[in-house]
Order: sequence, then C-alpha cells, then structure tokens
Amino acid sequence: MAKVTHVCKRTVVSTKPVPPGKYHPLSVLDRVMEKNNLRMVFYYPSMRSYHNDDDDDDDQTVINVGRLRESLAEMLTSFPAVTGRLQENDKNGEWMIKCNDAGVRMVEARAQGSVEHWLSCVDRGRELNLVYWEELYHKPYFWSTFYVQITEFEEGGLAIGLSCIHLLADLTCATMIINSWAQTTFYGKMLASYFHPLPPRKLGNKKSNHVPYTPLTNHYKSTIERSKTIPIVNTKYTTLSLAFADHNVRACINAAQMIDKAHQIGPSPFEALAGLFWVCISKAKGIADRLLNMSVCLDMRRVLNVDKRFFGNCMVYNEVNPKGVLENDLSEAAKAIGEVVVKMDNEGVMDLIEWLQCSKKIDAPLMNNCDLVCSYLDVVDPYLAVFGDKVAPIRVSYYVEPVLGLGQVLILPGPPKEGPLSKVVMVTLPEDELMRLCEDDLLLSFSPTILMGLNKN
Repeated sequence: MAKVTHVCKRTVVSTKPVPPGKYHPLSVLDRVMEKNNLRMVFYYPSMRSYHNDDDDDDDQTVINVGRLRESLAEMLTSFPAVTGRLQENDKNGEWMIKCNDAGVRMVEARAQGSVEHWLSCVDRGRELNLVYWEELYHKPYFWSTFYVQITEFEEGGLAIGLSCIHLLADLTCATMIINSWAQTTFYGKMLASYFHPLPPRKLGNKKSNHVPYTPLTNHYKSTIERSKTIPIVNTKYTTLSLAFADHNVRACINAAQMIDKAHQIGPSPFEALAGLFWVCISKAKGIADRLLNMSVCLDMRRVLNVDKRFFGNCMVYNEVNPKGVLENDLSEAAKAIGEVVVKMDNEGVMDLIEWLQCSKKIDAPLMNNCDLVCSYLDVVDPYLAVFGDKVAPIRVSYYVEPVLGLGQVLILPGPPKEGPLSKVVMVTLPEDELMRLCEDDLLLSFSPTILMGLNKN
C-alpha cells in the first residue's frame, strides 16, 4: 500500500482580516459534542480522464494545489469561526470562538500510485492517514480547530481531507465548507454560510397545556450519566463501506414494508436501511431473540426551519426502543425507527434545546460511548464539491471520532449516477463482528457493493 508522506505544513489565513472584537457563540447542541471530532475525505480522479488527446502534459494534476491554497484563503473570509480559536467566556467558563484570523492548518502530502489504485485496497487505518489531526486541546490559543490535508497521488488523482472538533460543526456544516471552497476555487464566488443562534420557539407555538417530549430529554440525561461511568475500552475497530444502488435501496424498502391495508405506508430509505443494519449487527454481536440498544442521529435543520447553510450543530440523538422487536424482523425494526423519527418534530427538539439551556453547566458526554449509533446524513451533498468542469468527487468518506461503545453506522447519499435513492453506508465495528456482518444472508440479499472493508486489504 502506498505510503503517505507529509511534504509541508502551513497556516492559511483569510484574505480579509476579521474586525477586532468579533466572537462566535456556541449553542447547547454544539457544546454537547465537545468530546468528538469529525474527519472527512474527498477523492478526485486522475487527470488523464480529463485531458485532451493532444495534451502531453501528464505531470500536472487536474486540480492545482497552489490555486487551492489561494481559494481556501478567499473562502475563509466568509467563515470567520473556522479561522478563530477557542476561548472561555467570562460569564460561566463555556467555550466560544474568538474570530482572530489565527488561521487553518494545511498539510500538503504525497502518495505513491494513483488514487484509483489507492481506492482498490484502502482500509480505515490507511484512509485516516489522509486526514491530519492533532490533539492539542489543552492549548486552545495555539490549537487550530480545523485542519486541511491535500494529498497528491504521484500517478494521478487527489484527496482532500478535512478534520475539525465537533464542538464547532457537524458533518453537514463541514461538507458545506468543502463545497464553498470548491465554488470559490473555480467560480470565484460561493453561497455564504449563516452564522446565527439556533432559532427560539415560535411565539404562540407552545400551547398552554403543552406536554414536553420527555423521551428525547431523558435520552440525553441517560447518555450524560452513562458516559461518566462506562469505562473506555481499547477495542480495535474496523470500517466497512458499502454502496447500495437505487434498486437495492428500493428492494430493502419493499422488504421492510409493513402490511397495512388501510394506508400502505412504506418506510423511508433511512428507516429501511437503519432497520436492516440494526437487525444484522445485532446478529453479528451474538444477540438472540432481540435487538441491541440503538440510537438514531438526525439532522434537524429542516425540523427547526433552519437553512442547510446554517453554521453549527443541528444533529440530535434519540433512542429507539428494541422491546417487542424480534431478531430478523426487518419490518418491525423499520417501524420502531419510524415511530421515533416522527416524534422528533419541532416541538420535541425545542423541548430538548430548552432543557439543555436551562440546565447548569453539563459535562459534555461522548455521544457514541453507549449504544449503537445510526446517523442519517440526508442533508449533506458532498457531490456538489466540484472543483472545475465536471471534476466531482469519485468517493467520499466520513468519520465521527472516537468510535466507542457498540459501534457506528453512517448512512450517506450515494453518487448521483447510481440513482436518487442510492446510499453509501459506513459501518464501524470491532473486527470480528464486522467479519460476521459481511457474511449475513439478509444483508447480502440486497447485493451491496463493498467499497472498503476486510476484503480490500
């Protein structure tokens, strides 16, 4: 496997200075994610696919790295929170961002071979070599909360890695940064992000007899308390990445369909796929006659009527009750997930936000330290990160770190060419459990394509 070599490390600052005294406050949904971080990799193809037949310059990559540095600096003028540094406020010691033009750390790297060859044999450990990250949290004034790594493959292709502390952004927000960078690089303009607080509950929206949605709040209370007592075990995790084409997802939806003569309402793609992996992972862990504990994590931008360019965290976790759902019962699993999703409406999420705001300073939990976590990233659109004419990502990988507890499932949009319902599912589990998952007959019946996993080593 090709070795990744770091060539240089630099700091990129915005082309226009931030006015002095500018701060970016953090919301309660930001603060509960303090102990996690995000890592993303966008892969771009070899330039030979885009050069004309009479173009003999085979030593240039289709995306110029020098231009990427310049456009990153231009893009950062619209993202002052990205170039800033963490600072505690004087009121209660909570984190906020001082927008001081300290900049983003950029690492330039090289790898042997082509990006296509890399993708044919990459695994979790090797892929994370394409995303630079430093644990310098105890020195916030010097610590860059965002890192960018650009890796050029000697025989063609490029990888762009982005990492950041989850305290500042969720995966939707981090994807927006890459998309805005791409727009700036080759079009000279972009749609700016929105920096504003989470919206308050609408006046008149809360009824006098309103009963708070306690399961959501109770789940956060339980997670906060359990994360204090559950020991962190040094387990080796492996990631499996599976592609489901449009027709495979539709087949899963049909298999998870509840027989309801009155309504004939089928599960959503997320409910069907989440149910599928809930059932299959439970079997892989050796649980009989029931399903393991699982939490779903959903982007609440639409629910809160917030534009998808909102900068910050809008992911909310909720527990799915496994009681009454038997092993191998895909339809009941999808139904249980659907019932939880429906209850995560504007009123329920506002109840959670208000509870977090009214609570005293909460020790941030590790949100993925207890249950199996299944996240649906339907709002992200990584394939909009087109650097130039038709140079779109050929693959994208996302990670929420550290991975602890029972494991993690990320359900992402698939490449547009695979159809509107196509999905990519990234599953992170202990290695032995992942091997059993790969042999599950129910999972294999939907014919997923392995993009990264045990057989790619």
